[in-house]
Amino acid sequence: MLRNQKQLRTEKELNADGSPKAVAAVEMLDLEVAPVTEEKTVVVAINRVTKVVKGGKRFSFNALVVVGDNAGSVGVALGKSNEVQVAIQKATAAARKGMMTFPLKGSTIPHETEGYFGAGHVWMKPAVGGTGLIAGGGVRAVLEAGGVKNILTKNLGSRNSFNTVYATLDALRQLRSREEVLKMRG
Repeated sequence: MLRNQKQLRTEKELNADGSPKAVAAVEMLDLEVAPVTEEKTVVVAINRVTKVVKGGKRFSFNALVVVGDNAGSVGVALGKSNEVQVAIQKATAAARKGMMTFPLKGSTIPHETEGYFGAGHVWMKPAVGGTGLIAGGGVRAVLEAGGVKNILTKNLGSRNSFNTVYATLDALRQLRSREEVLKMRG
């Protein structure tokens, strides 16, 4: 029996007390079980928002969450609610739905790239093994969740975490592996 397969006996094979019946031909069901990947969730920012209404002030929260599988796949989303935990749950669910993949070359990215979003501007350059993740704030959260271990980054635009995170995603979307580039060139 393979490690990630489970064999289940049908109800017909078991007695009322749960012990197996003596049957000449036993039916076995093989079920494929997908390997469990380690998922990383990082809450980048939580903001309290105040709305002034006729009766006073109404408070709500929004949360920016990054979800990744440590293997070149990452998602980012914003969740809003009247409670912090609910906002985080909403953002996590939305980030899982909107995950994108990007190519990795070992533990770094294939080539230098820049990403823009609003006033956010992020520059990324591949680094040799042992360099580490040279990044801060939202950029670090996205790259850690995506599984990048060695990279040089610089935030050249806005320091707003929302713009920085989305600019990082834009830079990751522009990445192409060597095989993809050769295929496009013909």
